[in-house]
Amino acid sequence: MSETRPPLPPFTEGTAIQKVRAAEDAWNGCDPARVALAYTPDSRWRNRSEFLVGRVAIVAFLTRKWAREMDYRLIKGLWAFTENRIAVRFAYEWHDDSGQWFRSYGNENWLFDAAGRMAQRHASINDVPIKEGERLFFWPRTGPRPADHPGLDALGL
Repeated sequence: MSETRPPLPPFTEGTAIQKVRAAEDAWNGCDPARVALAYTPDSRWRNRSEFLVGRVAIVAFLTRKWAREMDYRLIKGLWAFTENRIAVRFAYEWHDDSGQWFRSYGNENWLFDAAGRMAQRHASINDVPIKEGERLFFWPRTGPRPADHPGLDALGL
């Protein structure tokens, strides 16, 4: 498979930030098949207590996730990077089918292959119930966060 997903390792601070924003934008699109293309065909994930292998499992997982997590909006921020690894922190807001809003906080560790596809993703996430009036993430559904919308640091998260 020769598909590449720039920017490619080895990462600089600038290219790591680009990689994080590209992931944020893709996840905010809530399209499981599109998101899965950023991962190797045999990508290994730990998401909370679930362990997944491969794009088919990733698509199934994301389909379930976004059916449950309605009006999902995500902000990611670079935490650290090396040649082919990136650590991010993130927060996202969503509500369930009863209308209860949540803000989920987490950290991810990513490992990339030479083609810039994610070979491993390890995520730890905590959900905090919030009131609708406590929401901080406002932009059109299933689209990227606008450039002028504050990031995690500016929001105090």
